[in-house]
Order: sequence, then C-alpha cells, then structure tokens
Amino acid sequence: MTIALAARGPRAVLLDIEGTTTPIAFVHDVLFPYARAHVREHVAANQAGTAEAARMLPAEHEADVTGGQSPPPLGDPPSVDGMVAYLSWLMDRDRKSPALKELQGHIWERGYREGRLRGQVYADVPGALRRWRDAGLVVAIYSSGSELAQRRLFESTEQGDLTPLFSAFFDTGVGPKMAADSYTRIAERLRVKPNEIVFISDVTKELAAARNAGLAAILSVRPGNSSQPDAHEYEQVHSFDQL
Repeated sequence: MTIALAARGPRAVLLDIEGTTTPIAFVHDVLFPYARAHVREHVAANQAGTAEAARMLPAEHEADVTGGQSPPPLGDPPSVDGMVAYLSWLMDRDRKSPALKELQGHIWERGYREGRLRGQVYADVPGALRRWRDAGLVVAIYSSGSELAQRRLFESTEQGDLTPLFSAFFDTGVGPKMAADSYTRIAERLRVKPNEIVFISDVTKELAAARNAGLAAILSVRPGNSSQPDAHEYEQVHSFDQL
C-alpha cells in the first residue's frame, strides 16, 4: 500500500535529477552533446564561465597527471585549444569536474535562453512537487550539475516554471554525492535534522552516503536507469505518484 510521503513524518524531500526527476536520455542524448558541440565557440568567445573554468582547470589537470592519468596538455596559462581538448577529455570520462560543470551550466543557460533547449521532467513530477509543498514539506535538489544548470532545467519545462516549488538547489559545491558529509551540510543549510529528510536517487552509492548521514533513502527506478546490484536494500519507487 502506498503511504503519502507527508504521512511518514519527514520535513524535507531531497531529489537527484538524472534518472529521478528527469529522463537519463535527456541528459545524455540532449544536454551532454549540446555542451560538447558548443564548448569551443563558448570558450573562444570568452563567454560566461570561461574565466572561472580557466582558473579551476590547472589544479584539476595537475591532479589527473599526479594520479597517473594522461590528459591532453592544457597550456600555461590555459589556451583555447588546451581547454577544449581537456574539457572534451573530461566529458569522454563523464567526470564530475567542477570546472566542466561550471562551463556546461553556462553553455546550457545560453541554450535555454535562446530557446534551443527546454527542460524535461517525468509527467508525475510537477504534481508531486506541488503536493509536497502543499503538505508543508521543504523540497530541494542535489545534483552534480551546477546550480545554474539545475535552475534553467526546471524553469523551462513544458509544464511551466517549476523553480518556485523548490526551496534550495545544491551542487557538488557542498561536497561529493557519495560522501556522507555532503548530506550533513545540506541538512544544516536546510535547517532540518538529517533524520527528517528523505533523499531520492537512482544511484545506491549516493543513497548509502545519505543513509550514513542519517537521511531516509529511496531508490528511483525509471525507464533507462542502470540496474543497481544492492537495490534490494532500499525502498523503490517507479513514480512519484507512489509518494
């Protein structure tokens, strides 16, 4: 039997994006290729985020070299060709690079602003967000994509601007998604006790980190999501209508 989320006693709902609120196909087949296709023109024109990415990339590049990786030369200072080559190398590896996420967010923002991109969410998401907010729950996002990218996705959906339904957006500026301390920081910023937060994600390693921080954890099982070997350890939902 489905039990309404509000009736379970949490004060907040923390949501992943990819595979939880938004189809993985949209991220991998639309957003990632769009960023890759526009990275050179964005960097060459010194568009928003380029200077910040150039500031962060040398430390990331050095860490890769020190770690035994063989990234393409970046240049000192980073050149356009060096940045594009290294950013492409990071994208090939789906790295959660802060510099890459910063730049992708600005590339996508321009795409949303020019009408070339439009955010996608599962059909059950808008109703659930409104239902939770009406029940008095705090609703927040935690994704590896930048806060800027998160906001632009949710404000441009076919169902309208959903950003007013969220109280906060968190990216990896609070820490890695597989580290328990990240969820502790989020609880502090939301001013909610960890055991009063429900975290929903399609990745059990993230759920394990959240659970270690004291949060309740629910596995999102959506079409196209990767199977999780320890899925049986978590409550599973196929739609937010179940919550």
